[in-house]
Amino acid sequence: MALIALPLQIKELTGSPLAVGAMGAVELVPLVVFGLYGGALADAVDRRKVIVLTEAGLGLLAAVLLLNALLPHPMLWPLYVVAASVAALAGLQRPALDSLLARIVPHEQLPAAAALNALRWQAGAIGGPALAGLVVAYAGNVPAYATTVVCFLASVLMCRRLSPVPPVEHAAKPSLRGIAEGARYAWSRPVLLGTYAVDLAAMFFAFPNTIFPFLADELDADWALGLMYSAGAVGSLLLSLTSGWVSRTRRHGLLVVFGAAGWGLAMAAAGWTSNVWLVLVFLGLAGAGDMLSGLGRSTIWNQTIPDRLRGRLAGIEVLSYSVGPQLGQVRAGAMAGWTGARPAIWTGGLACVA
Repeated sequence: MALIALPLQIKELTGSPLAVGAMGAVELVPLVVFGLYGGALADAVDRRKVIVLTEAGLGLLAAVLLLNALLPHPMLWPLYVVAASVAALAGLQRPALDSLLARIVPHEQLPAAAALNALRWQAGAIGGPALAGLVVAYAGNVPAYATTVVCFLASVLMCRRLSPVPPVEHAAKPSLRGIAEGARYAWSRPVLLGTYAVDLAAMFFAFPNTIFPFLADELDADWALGLMYSAGAVGSLLLSLTSGWVSRTRRHGLLVVFGAAGWGLAMAAAGWTSNVWLVLVFLGLAGAGDMLSGLGRSTIWNQTIPDRLRGRLAGIEVLSYSVGPQLGQVRAGAMAGWTGARPAIWTGGLACVA
């Protein structure tokens, strides 16, 4: 909910697509630095401890958003500070979280586990934005941020119930040398580089989420804003629920390529049409394409990376699927300020396909 309320609040305070897109710029450096360090950290310490501490930190940042929203005149700069801090903590947490799966699931069941794990994210990504759109539209930012704080209290308590996940024997301490070792391994594997490059291109050109509030204005459909944010996750969910055939696929690279191309084509169609219901349908199809690409990437990563490097490679993976959206927000916001929201979306979708 906070991820939806935050750009909406920046829009309310500034009215500028570029100011909303600038969130991606302030998030970029913390994500890169802490994502790489978080990967090395995940290989060297108990991953449960990393997950619990970062989850608590994210809860505190939600409380900062709540306090700022309670001010008579909420300030703009804390929103950017929180956005950068969330990126830093997410960069630390995601490698530890993502590298858990291969430690507990048999090799042959990893594709199915990736699909099931995606359902966890999709449930929140459907319900959170849809609810946030209604709450913010009719009650304001304070209830959205307050709900986020309460939910983080619950998630911290649940994370504390995870079993310890100690590092492998003789694990190296986090260091630049260790990070470089992981980067050299990734660079030596063309199949990994291919997954990174495809996803980076898809997200840079065709990730317009931050300008959805302006798209809703252009379509005169403010009521549909929460649905725009949720539609992609609905498409992802439907793909996940019908993804049993993925476990029989051997050409996982083709899933990555065709899924990313489908994402871009559907985004182009969403930006081209002026019918809000068709926009929602195409956003759903885009989410299905992204999920297909994600299943291919996840399977390639989990089945080819040695356990001793899994945390560091997870840090690089965080960058591959997170840096693109951050840069994509900046691209979409800057172009929307120049051409309007719809051209910024459909041209980006076509560039992704190309």
